[in-house]
Amino acid sequence: MPASNNNKEFHDDDAVYDIHDRPPFFQWVGLSIQHLFAMFGSTVLVPILVGLNPGIALFSSGVGTLIHILITHGKIPAYMGSSFAFIVPMVAMMKTVGYPGIAEGTIAVGVVYLIVALLVAIVGSDWIDKALPPIVVGPIIMVIGLSLAGTAAKDAMMRTTASGASVYDLKYFGVAMFTLLLTIAFNMYLKGFLSLIPILLGIIGGYVLAALVGIVNFKPVMEAAWFSLPNFQFPFITYQPKIYWDAILSMAPIAFVTMTEHMGHIMVLNSLTKRDFFKDPGLNKTLTGDGMASIAAALVGGPPVTSYGENIGVMAMTKVHSVYVLAGAGFFAIIFAFVGKLSALIESIPTPVIGGISFLLFGVIAANGMRVMIEAQIDLDQKRNLMIASTVLVIGIGNAYLQLGTYQFSGLAVATILGIVMNLVLPQEARSEDAAESDDETE
Repeated sequence: MPASNNNKEFHDDDAVYDIHDRPPFFQWVGLSIQHLFAMFGSTVLVPILVGLNPGIALFSSGVGTLIHILITHGKIPAYMGSSFAFIVPMVAMMKTVGYPGIAEGTIAVGVVYLIVALLVAIVGSDWIDKALPPIVVGPIIMVIGLSLAGTAAKDAMMRTTASGASVYDLKYFGVAMFTLLLTIAFNMYLKGFLSLIPILLGIIGGYVLAALVGIVNFKPVMEAAWFSLPNFQFPFITYQPKIYWDAILSMAPIAFVTMTEHMGHIMVLNSLTKRDFFKDPGLNKTLTGDGMASIAAALVGGPPVTSYGENIGVMAMTKVHSVYVLAGAGFFAIIFAFVGKLSALIESIPTPVIGGISFLLFGVIAANGMRVMIEAQIDLDQKRNLMIASTVLVIGIGNAYLQLGTYQFSGLAVATILGIVMNLVLPQEARSEDAAESDDETE
């Protein structure tokens, strides 16, 4: 874990814009829109899969981001987007009781976060350093990036047919590779402000090529209205008040899974910003921010929200860690939710463009995990370290999830818990290593 440097006097000179730096206005706008583009696809995909309004999800992600920044006192640059972890129970609720059930389940998720945050505030967070040393943190960060590699590859290669089947498409792969290489070139060779928005420029370049080869559907953009009021759902006003225990009991336990992922994202941000957010503003504040963001989303008709790896990848690549930029992205998300044509335009970005960008974003996150272990000088010749790193990486990347009834704990959650347990249980030296040392001393 890095030393705690969260006071405003500390400034990370390696960052282009550190957490409390405010970029010039036009740079600020460009950098914020870059974050908006990076998270848009995933944030609107969740409501599309569930049957909710994408505009509301975009609105609630922006509001949730601003709430999280407010609660954490502007100390953590994180973006809150729609969570994939709750898709299965939400789909089931939509087929039975509809959105009122999802809303209560989402509020229950937020309440679980708040309860755990209260416990952390009482007990403290000193246990985190013991439970999450670099040998555990490094591989977990690598898993966060590499576990998403399959999603990026699928976006880059596979086209969905009219029947719903996925088929390999060389044209898609070509667009993805062009987007990736163009973004790398922008990142390496551009100077000045343009060097700070290589992802945005890469997406625009990939979009242009995708349009030229005919894989962009402009019809929804042309048909969309300039002003479009999202179909807000106010569960305790629009619907008859009722407690949906099935929704609450099916969604609330999954909060413990997303909490694990939340801690993983905080670890990545600690590494990027050279701070320790577990200590300042504290894990209780970050959990409270997540919980309140989900509750706010439920009250307007959105799904549960969580911090996004895509935006962390943007920060890792650009070295722009400014909380003002993330707040700007939240502000634009709220505005775009009401501008139908802009929302439709961003939604029309084809999957190979997103896949090409994701190759880089997710890879950068994984590389930061490797950097954590290198900087901590982790010795993988030591059997204990090798056992922990190997187990975490394969279980997490392979997504060896744990299914208990209707509850599914992702490979990341299983790997994180197993890594923590192994770190606490395994001896510092294996018996075979002790024996080898004894033999050396005898000789």
